[in-house]
This record gives sequence, structure tokens and C-alpha cells, in this order.
Amino acid sequence: MPDSHHRRFLAEINVVPLVDVVLVLLVIFMVTAPMLYRGIDIALPRSQSNTIEPEDRLVITVDPEGRIFLKGNRMTSFHLRERLRRASARNPAVSVYLRADRRVPYGQIVQVMDIVKGVGIERLGMVTDPPGLMGEKTQPDPR
Repeated sequence: MPDSHHRRFLAEINVVPLVDVVLVLLVIFMVTAPMLYRGIDIALPRSQSNTIEPEDRLVITVDPEGRIFLKGNRMTSFHLRERLRRASARNPAVSVYLRADRRVPYGQIVQVMDIVKGVGIERLGMVTDPPGLMGEKTQPDPR
């Protein structure tokens, strides 16, 4: 008969089976989750004419030295005005996005905006970086 005083009970919890079950469930959910969303299968009618035109966008960039670029091509204010006038004549709903370096004087940005508005383009957007990008502060400067 074994001596009961020499038996020791282990009070540790074996987590290996728990981890195995969790990993199996994770794999199952990862495989089945994309299958849960199904669209409705429909057959769209065909049309000879495309009634939806893609949005015409122009991007104007002003670099730190104040040089103006349209679609990556450097140009003067005069040439910018002419190119925008032609683009507006081709498509009155053309959109213009202005990307300007933060070191460019505000007056020069206003001049470019004035050129855009002067040729009759009403859709003008400003391109900015979201807060927190490249280590910048996300809180406004209290000054």
C-alpha cells in the first residue's frame, strides 16, 4: 500500500489545450468570416452609352520655392490660366485640387486660387496631411 503522505498534488493549470482550442477557433473564424458576407447576385442590363462620366481632376502643386506645377509639369501663372481655361471649356464640372507646401507664403496660394476661380472653375479643394502624420503634433498650437 502506497504511503499517502508522499503524494503531492499539482496545483498548476495546464493552458496548452486552451491555447490549442483558441487557435483552432481563430483559424475557423478567419476562414469563414469572408464567406459570411455575400452580395446579391444580379445580372445588370447592358447599355450602349455610358451615362456616368469619371470625375475630371486636376492637381496643382506649389513647391517650397513657389514654383507651380500642373499634373507634374512646371508652368507659369499665364500657362496655368490657359490650361485651366481649356480644361474648364472641355468639362465645366472639372475639379481642381491645390497642394501647396506649408512654407509657401499665403499670398501666393491666394493668387493660384484666384487663377482657378477666375477661369470659372468652382470646384476647388485643398490637399492636406491628416494630423499625426510624420510625427507632427495632433493638438493645435496654443499660440
